[in-house]
Amino acid sequence: MSVNLPPTAGGPAEGLTPGGSPAPGPGSGGLVPGMTATVPAAGPGPGVGIDPGRDPGGPVRGTSVWMDAFLRLRRNPAAIAGAVIVALFLLVAVLAPLIAPYPGEAVPGAREITPGDIPGPGELPQYPLGLDRFGGDVLSKLVWGAQSSLMIGVVSTALGLAGGMLLGLLAGAFGGWIDGVVMRIVDILLSVPNLLLAVSIAAVLGQGPYAVMIAIGVSQVPIFARLLRSSMLSQKGSDYVLAAQTLGLSRRTITMSHVLPNSVGPVIVQATLTLATAVIDAAALSFLGLGGGRPETAEWGRMLTYAQSELGIAPWLAFLPGLCIAITALGFTLLGESLREALDPKSRAR
Repeated sequence: MSVNLPPTAGGPAEGLTPGGSPAPGPGSGGLVPGMTATVPAAGPGPGVGIDPGRDPGGPVRGTSVWMDAFLRLRRNPAAIAGAVIVALFLLVAVLAPLIAPYPGEAVPGAREITPGDIPGPGELPQYPLGLDRFGGDVLSKLVWGAQSSLMIGVVSTALGLAGGMLLGLLAGAFGGWIDGVVMRIVDILLSVPNLLLAVSIAAVLGQGPYAVMIAIGVSQVPIFARLLRSSMLSQKGSDYVLAAQTLGLSRRTITMSHVLPNSVGPVIVQATLTLATAVIDAAALSFLGLGGGRPETAEWGRMLTYAQSELGIAPWLAFLPGLCIAITALGFTLLGESLREALDPKSRAR
């Protein structure tokens, strides 16, 4: 006598395949005994690409924003050109005591100068780029002028960055009436043209390199303040800030440990661009006679000042320092703009 057992709901009897064979066990890898399976060759499936940030068989390796920006800069010709120019400028400025044939204020060729003639480039072998009106070696003055421009540009940018970040931090962190007062001060400073503000401050402080540094630094404060404030306000609405507030972190901890570090990227990029402006402003203030020092002082703007009266007989005295100013500013501008593009989220998404 045989008994027919009803099949389980939705399928064959338990332990049997639809054809009546025993079902595969848990250790059989999904195969029915007596059957073999063909294993496909290893490789990415359809639509699956190889992610350079993934290690096959291992964990996902993340890339920081700054490392991603560096990798993008390495593939950008403009960034490479700007970096080369800036590197050469820094090397010449730092190694000026070793590169310059003569001290900055020395006039070794004073006896070679006549009222109607100034030896130019290539005329005297000991002075490759010629002499100026006072008998100074032009090559030496250009080299020492790079050091002076670097010092003024870096110090003034650092002053502007420190002051701007302080004001921007106050406005972005506290908001309310503090934000209103700080931004009104910034608006007043921005209402005056940058160079005119620097000239006014330098005229009040007196002639000298320190007055030029302070004047240029103060004129840059509102730029950094507005940029940091706007960046912090955009970050304060992010999800990670809401999560930190939910965890009960204080406003000081959230601002200093989370919001501020994520807001300084655009400020650093702007500082690179501002270095180019600082070099031009320093030359402009020295050209106007606000840089102080003696007429023989090695500074690019001062060289342009005393080259005006010699354009008829020695045009290279104005061309060479002007070319140095333009190339240096171009290098910082190319590097800064490339860094801004590399850190731009829209650009990184492409």
